[in-house]
Amino acid sequence: MEPLLSARNVTVRFGGVTAIDDVSFEVMPGELLGLIGPNGAGKTTMMRAIVGIHRPQKGSVSLGERRLDSLSIDARIRAGLALSQQLVKPFREIDVRDNVALAAGAAKTRTPLQALVHVDRRAERQVALEALERVGIARLAAQSPRTQPLGVLKRLEMARALALKPRLLLLDEPLAGLNSKEASELAQTIADVNRQGMTIILIEHNLGEVMRICQRLVVLDNGRKIADGPPQATMNDAAVRAAYLGGDADAAA
Repeated sequence: MEPLLSARNVTVRFGGVTAIDDVSFEVMPGELLGLIGPNGAGKTTMMRAIVGIHRPQKGSVSLGERRLDSLSIDARIRAGLALSQQLVKPFREIDVRDNVALAAGAAKTRTPLQALVHVDRRAERQVALEALERVGIARLAAQSPRTQPLGVLKRLEMARALALKPRLLLLDEPLAGLNSKEASELAQTIADVNRQGMTIILIEHNLGEVMRICQRLVVLDNGRKIADGPPQATMNDAAVRAAYLGGDADAAA
């Protein structure tokens, strides 16, 4: 089986600071991969390099057989990427369903002319309802995002990403800010979406849920990859324990 995503020797610098240092990893079709590490490890920078928000000074990113390096953010989305952001910013003037329908109709609103030509939103609203059903909030479709708690808004953000019908879904700290019950339930939803066939990269600090739902972990520390493998074995790695607990790898062993 060929990888769905390949990152090869990716290096991202901001001025004199190297945020990502020669990082390589792959994601296989159908996999739920946890991209983890302590604060400042470079996880979000790596994800933004995949999406095209940051352009690496070195290395390459491919989706299937297609190199993404020269593509804009919107072209990468059309190629099959979708990013669910940590900070949720829905359109509060329209209801939950139309927030998702707007994402579903992205191809029709690419230019003002296309938006004027395509005025029938029934197909997009149906896609939106299906996405909301997948994340467990279809019952709230007609409600305003203004009245929803953070747990619902996190699911709305995920539904908007799913409405793009991506080949690879990238989730940036979806459990951040949630209580333990909300976090456990959303983690289970992520696992369910993965079982339905969606390939996912998950950035998350909630290691308990990461260990429960992810099939493999890639660990970054100070911009470098320090481990890649099954969750339990990876978290038992001396370098990973040192990164999280402080001190050197020999002391953590």
